[in-house]
Amino acid sequence: MKKWRTIIMSDLHLGARQSQTTKIIDFLEKNDSEILILNGDIIDGWALKSGGKWKKDSSKVFRRFMKRSENGTKVIYIRGNHDDFLKPFVPFKMNNIEIVRKYVHTGIDGRKYFCFHGDVLDFVIMKVRWLAVIGGWSYDFVIRLNTLYNFIRRKFNLPYHSLANDIKQSVKGAINFVSDFEDNAKGLTKQKGYDVAVCGHIHQPKMSDDYMNSGDFCENTTCLVEDFDGKWYIITV
Repeated sequence: MKKWRTIIMSDLHLGARQSQTTKIIDFLEKNDSEILILNGDIIDGWALKSGGKWKKDSSKVFRRFMKRSENGTKVIYIRGNHDDFLKPFVPFKMNNIEIVRKYVHTGIDGRKYFCFHGDVLDFVIMKVRWLAVIGGWSYDFVIRLNTLYNFIRRKFNLPYHSLANDIKQSVKGAINFVSDFEDNAKGLTKQKGYDVAVCGHIHQPKMSDDYMNSGDFCENTTCLVEDFDGKWYIITV
């Protein structure tokens, strides 16, 4: 098993159809860390309210988080918009697990990494939640189509391919949104007096000098890791 100093995962969407729990479990079986930061949308409360199912693999993932905390791993669970059912309990601490809205991680390089899910930067999520829910239904339709598409691809021994990601990349407005999101994340982080913005939310993995995004375990199956020399990497499972 590979040991890291820090692992940052986000947007697992446990309970939603698009959650790739098999890949999450595979990653956790092969990678361990001293610090585990779960940067929002870990449990998809929106999906569970609208017909999503909590399956055995979702429970397996969560048991692994609990087991790691029991074995000494510091686990930070940052609430996102899809797990907003946790709002009444934030902040909350139980043994080695902290449930918070934001978290400042000090890297081995001495820099301050401001970890927050990113929905605070999204006007639709924060101010017009009903519109975000409609968007979620549309996304769910794309995921169903994506499931059929990849079923056919498997029949021809072709690798998994995300239609949802293709759609987002092909829409100019979405590209502008991602760019604005990054700029706003950097601006908020500097305003708070920290060095690096660390987000999830937009399902777009990225790593630069002052902005990092862990991506997701729905379309991209990616996360961030920090080694014991202070270097950061994006891992694709």
